[in-house]
Amino acid sequence: MPHTAKLPQPAPTLVLGSSSPYRRELLARLGLPFEVHSPDVDEAPQAHERPARLAERLALSKATAVVQNLQGLHQDPIVIGSDQVADLNGQCLGKPGNHERAVEQLRAMSGQTVLFHTAVTVSRPSTGHIGTHLSTVKVVFRTLDESTIETYLRREQPYDCAGSSKVEGLGIALLSSVQSDDPTSLIGLPLIALTQLLREAGLDPLTPERLTETHP
Repeated sequence: MPHTAKLPQPAPTLVLGSSSPYRRELLARLGLPFEVHSPDVDEAPQAHERPARLAERLALSKATAVVQNLQGLHQDPIVIGSDQVADLNGQCLGKPGNHERAVEQLRAMSGQTVLFHTAVTVSRPSTGHIGTHLSTVKVVFRTLDESTIETYLRREQPYDCAGSSKVEGLGIALLSSVQSDDPTSLIGLPLIALTQLLREAGLDPLTPERLTETHP
């Protein structure tokens, strides 16, 4: 019987389901080609929804929405969805959106310990694989007076950052301490967890040419 060579499978298309420029920059650090598709997802918390649960639900919802939008466009996409929610004593703090709301958030967080929950979901619909990880960072804020808050907001304008805290920039000056198992989690995309999720989905960032099969 003649031997038939097995044709190489086309590499999956890596897709970031996010409109965040911070997540795009973080994902680019892995050196993998990827596309960006913005999901249309309502980020409002549900009644009595805890901050960690909200982050997990939104990460999954964003990945699912992008998978649906990509139907027929790519043969084998691997889609990343992610979301971050700040947790102040069980209260959800999302993106402030404007100066006034950012002032309110920073006043509330002054001198407090805040948990930043960042969830990431990786979905590969061709194999049915879906994996989600939640990374939580413990942040202690300095006591912030009104002048400090105003100066920071005018200079940094972090209105698209959960909890108004842009720690990769001037926001680091607002903090007393940070406890985390992933240095990129607080910025918005936990790369340690993400690389593991990608491997579980069949794509190893260190050897992307060696694809593996996964099973639901």
